[in-house]
Amino acid sequence: MKMERSAVESHPMKGGTGQHSYVQNSSLQRRGIDLSRGMIKEAIAKEFDVENQLTNNPNTTFRIVDLGCSVGSNSLISVNAIIEAMDLKLESYFQGLELKQTATPEFQVYFNDIASNDFNTLFASIPLEKRYFAAGVPGSFYGRLFPRASLHFVNSSTALHWLSRVPKGPAGDINSSAWNKGRIHYSNAPDEVFQAYSAQYVMDMQAFLLARGHEIVCGGFMFILVPAIADETLISQTSPGLLLDVLGSCLMELAKMDIVDEAKVDSFNIPSYLTSPKQVKELVERTGCFTIERLERLETLFPPASGAQILTKHMRAASEEIFKQHFGFSDNDLDKLFDLYSKRLVDPLSIFTKSEDKSFQMFLVLKRNSVTIAQ
Repeated sequence: MKMERSAVESHPMKGGTGQHSYVQNSSLQRRGIDLSRGMIKEAIAKEFDVENQLTNNPNTTFRIVDLGCSVGSNSLISVNAIIEAMDLKLESYFQGLELKQTATPEFQVYFNDIASNDFNTLFASIPLEKRYFAAGVPGSFYGRLFPRASLHFVNSSTALHWLSRVPKGPAGDINSSAWNKGRIHYSNAPDEVFQAYSAQYVMDMQAFLLARGHEIVCGGFMFILVPAIADETLISQTSPGLLLDVLGSCLMELAKMDIVDEAKVDSFNIPSYLTSPKQVKELVERTGCFTIERLERLETLFPPASGAQILTKHMRAASEEIFKQHFGFSDNDLDKLFDLYSKRLVDPLSIFTKSEDKSFQMFLVLKRNSVTIAQ
């Protein structure tokens, strides 16, 4: 028996600037960006070949894109780090040649997210006095978005753990061994469910890398900040797994109270996946168009000191829209769900104050090599 999948394949973060918005509830994501900005500057200073880019066109406009920009000022931090590093790089380059830099370099910055993203709030956060020309580019970053060899720098922060769709099986066929009844994620689920999620991630990430391989100039850089887990680790051993398990149990509790249809819960799965350093390395090597210049493990995703209230607000900002799309929840329904979630989260959080959380934020620097990709 086939179940109709009512969940939309992609969803935006909560827009606007209200109390439940992503703008107000993305400080944990910003922490990772703050930790990685110095590494972005270092990579450009040491490894970016300015001479190669300026040989054919001394007046090159450097093009930067932030993939999965969402709605807030977080997106601007990495962009500014790239531009600041390039200013220093160009200044050093011309001094080394004992030439006067005759023109200020120009930058074009593209902000990308799915079409339903709240671009208006994002654009309102861009300062009037800025060093770049700005444009919005709607569309999924799992496909081509830009002309061939047109980008010099690509950044993506806390976005690539979102899959392009819910994997087939967990929410599509009750007769499938991967049917994920009573759960909303692959944490603590049968291995078939995990395999479905992993297969979807592999397919998505390969498409992502190949698309960027077409779009980035040879010698260009891609900076990726993504939630991850240690090699050979179950997601149930991590704080993100725990957070999703608790959220799933809250939905089942609402089903018992007849606030939501249990069949709707059974057909609902969060389309997110946490990769590992080993898996990313294998995929980069398999696609062949990038070399890994740097891979760093940053701090845990959800420090225990964050507290239940902060984690609840962050979870709601990231997932509210998908709950509305799948369940048709009103704001009142969402209040009930996340009030319950905040209460249920308190005791489980103590697990991660006593043991090492095996999740973390992973930062990668990828460099476009000279491998030609088939058209």
